[in-house]
Amino acid sequence: MEDFDGLSDHFILRMYEFIRHEVHVDASAGTRLIGLATRQRADRLLKEIDSRGLFQKPIDWPDDPAMESDRCDAPAFGLLKTT
Repeated sequence: MEDFDGLSDHFILRMYEFIRHEVHVDASAGTRLIGLATRQRADRLLKEIDSRGLFQKPIDWPDDPAMESDRCDAPAFGLLKTT
């Protein structure tokens, strides 16, 4: 995949493991900071890992219907409502 040209196998695996760690932290804390874009990035990384003949266990994503649409109802940080 052209997104990952020039990156070492080790770096690709570390990026995937970083996402796995963040998903675990979110699930443990009961938050959802990891969204659809991150899941799509992880999917592309896993395809690249497979294409390189490497092995990595797929991420166990928590069941979260909001993840499908990447909708977040939380207010944006740093924005204050003024009247």
